[in-house]
Amino acid sequence: MRFSPAVAVDGDDGLLLDITGTDHLWGGEEAMLVDLLERLERWGVPARGAIADTAGAAWALARYGEARFGRGQAVVAPGGQREALADLPVAALRLDEAAQAQLPRLGLHRVGQLYALPRAQMAKRFGLSFTQRLDQALGAAGEALAFRRPASPWFERLAFFEPISAPEDLARVAADVLALICKRLEGGGRGAKRFEVVFHRLDGKTFPVPVGLARPGRDAVRLARLVAPKLDRVDPGFGIDVITVHAHAVEALAQGQGRIDAELDAAEALAPLVDRLVNRLGEGRVWRPDPVESHVPERAVARAAPLAAPTTAQPWNPDLPRPTRLLKRPEPIEVMAMLPDEPPMHFTWRNRRHRVRAAEGPERIGQEWWRGDFDDTGPGRIRDYYRVEDEAGGRFWIYRQGLYGDDALPKWWLHGLFG
Repeated sequence: MRFSPAVAVDGDDGLLLDITGTDHLWGGEEAMLVDLLERLERWGVPARGAIADTAGAAWALARYGEARFGRGQAVVAPGGQREALADLPVAALRLDEAAQAQLPRLGLHRVGQLYALPRAQMAKRFGLSFTQRLDQALGAAGEALAFRRPASPWFERLAFFEPISAPEDLARVAADVLALICKRLEGGGRGAKRFEVVFHRLDGKTFPVPVGLARPGRDAVRLARLVAPKLDRVDPGFGIDVITVHAHAVEALAQGQGRIDAELDAAEALAPLVDRLVNRLGEGRVWRPDPVESHVPERAVARAAPLAAPTTAQPWNPDLPRPTRLLKRPEPIEVMAMLPDEPPMHFTWRNRRHRVRAAEGPERIGQEWWRGDFDDTGPGRIRDYYRVEDEAGGRFWIYRQGLYGDDALPKWWLHGLFG
């Protein structure tokens, strides 16, 4: 991290550093590489290094370029990797074992010999990874590196002189470590949305207890109340000797001035309730519906976080009421109706017959051609929706899929229920 914020582990004996924009701090790339290798040597770590435009070229030169560049270090000028790699053995391309064994048998010992070969034939014989490795080394193809991320700075730890196991002790130390991390967050003017309290048992086994907040916060008392109901999943065994806490999704959070009349806005007032529900039921089970600009009912709503900012989509049309409960999938019904566009006189749903007392419609919804297929619930692409009420007062949202007179007969479906 002293030399680059982007460091990737390369096998058991290598590191790949993205030093773009950092070499000037050492007076150039060569001076930077010399400083790095000298530091490793003082620490008793013999190493070789190389700097090039691509990770593949730097890897090859660090491991196979000593004979050409000497001193265990190589710095390639921008765009010079093709020439720098030409005299290296084919193993410098990070090929698989089969390709490394077969290429010398064909008289191909150096990377430069591969430049003029027909790519299609080589890919067919040795696989696409062969040409991909060559292109990555020469800069003709990109390469994704998994950079190591530094440890989260929002971390606290408590160790105990003697192990603890009593439930009340677990709750107490959880509150203590949460108070430490919340004090740090407050000092930095920040709050977090997710906290993970981890109980470390004597035998090395860990028991993480995650809690989340709908809005960034740093109230240790409130967090401790969310952790307490989840402590039953912690098995202390012979005792817990260490407890740690991590704060994730850390954001800036200014210290607010409370109102004199102690009134809160709606989101702030609902936040404690939402937090309890989410931590008890699960994050995916607490949500609110947001409107989506679409004529198709199942596409006209999207799930959003309970206290998320409102969407910019147009609200639902109040002149076209929608049911309070939309079925996840429309269910088929048997209908008796007059032709061609009359609402049903009665219908059967889930083996129960409903006689229609009143009806409104039809509301025709056609295919959204710009989205592709309409859906796969029936053979037709045209829906005629009706709002109907049966003799018992139940209100239903049903539709006819398809039109009479087509080759396939229309089908009827129940899509929702009105409250």
